[in-house]
Amino acid sequence: MKVAIYCRVSTEEQDADKQEKACLEYCSRMNYEVFKIYVDVISGKTTSRPEFDLLLNDMRLWKFNCVMVTKLDRIGRSLKHILSLFDEFKSKGVQFIAITQNIDTTSASGQLQMQIIGAFAEFERNIISERTKEGLKYAKNVGKRGKDKKDRRKRGVLRIAQKQARLI
Repeated sequence: MKVAIYCRVSTEEQDADKQEKACLEYCSRMNYEVFKIYVDVISGKTTSRPEFDLLLNDMRLWKFNCVMVTKLDRIGRSLKHILSLFDEFKSKGVQFIAITQNIDTTSASGQLQMQIIGAFAEFERNIISERTKEGLKYAKNVGKRGKDKKDRRKRGVLRIAQKQARLI
């Protein structure tokens, strides 16, 4: 089997080396040929990603017959996007392997498992988004903004926050 490995991290501070190493070890154990390793540093909620787009183009040219990731959420966090990808994989005869989740899309049970895990990945993304919005709203209400977290002097917000802090 000729495998395309896809690794993704969300920020520059993170490292995709662990994902890459785990996939390479799996390929070695299973005696799979590695076609290419694609690595993106971008959020999973983004459907268009430079390296992932290259992977899809290579797949459409039948350069490999399997896509491998460490976990399903590496390829996407939207169930709709994941399902459309799997429809295309199936139409091209491309298998999918998520090595830490034992997903094998060639069976009905593997397809069901992939759909359930995809739904949880989307749920997790939505929860993170909600928490971020709540945190930003809270920060704004106590007189802070964005990443710098510096106090603002606007309409008495700082004075109110200081008074509340003294009462505690």
